[in-house]
Amino acid sequence: KTPTTSPSSSTKFTTRDRRYFFILSLSFRSDSMPSRRRTLLKVIILGDSGVGKTSLMNQYVNKKFSNQYKATIGADFLTKEVQFEDRLFTLQIWDTAGQERFQSLGVAFYRGADCCVLVYDVNSMKSFENLNNWREEFLIQASPSDPENFPFVLIGNKVDVDDGNSRVVSAKKAKAWCASKGNIPYFETSAKVGANVEEAFQCIAKDALKSGEEEELYLPDTIDVGTSNQQRSTGCEC
Repeated sequence: KTPTTSPSSSTKFTTRDRRYFFILSLSFRSDSMPSRRRTLLKVIILGDSGVGKTSLMNQYVNKKFSNQYKATIGADFLTKEVQFEDRLFTLQIWDTAGQERFQSLGVAFYRGADCCVLVYDVNSMKSFENLNNWREEFLIQASPSDPENFPFVLIGNKVDVDDGNSRVVSAKKAKAWCASKGNIPYFETSAKVGANVEEAFQCIAKDALKSGEEEELYLPDTIDVGTSNQQRSTGCEC
């Protein structure tokens, strides 16, 4: 049975506390509460620091963009419900740090991934040249059962910068790299204005759905994290 808590009326819950209760609820199924059947699809976003991984995720999930850059520490994730052929799926998108000092954490976050998204900045040749390292590192750390056919998607971000005049990586060069890796799907995006972001993630979700086994979750409709009159939806707004 789902564990219950009986906080006093003076108990105050922080945002972290509420997030903990939400994550904890994923591990239990309560027969006394209504539940919705979902399938979890795990997606990992990799690439150099500053290429726009966090911005792409926020643009897709929240339709928001911030000009203030803040490096991701370790990893974070957002979720979004998607529907294919009358089936409901929860896309769990992991945004990982691009700094070398956090790469040792990869094995903890990469395992169980259904799709890996490689991101580079079309205005940075170095971020493009490092794609091989990110791809190889993922395959080593994640150890997928079928590495030759594991789904990757490549995104060339920041096409809006300087109206394209600062671009140093051509679409032709990027597509040639994708072809050399087994015809990886390729999208050029602008996380700032949202250009092609939805289309890219639709492809990502479909590829994730095709890869491997699906993990079914039973999520309660609500979780009581305060007094008996307060209920919080399981929709995670991270």
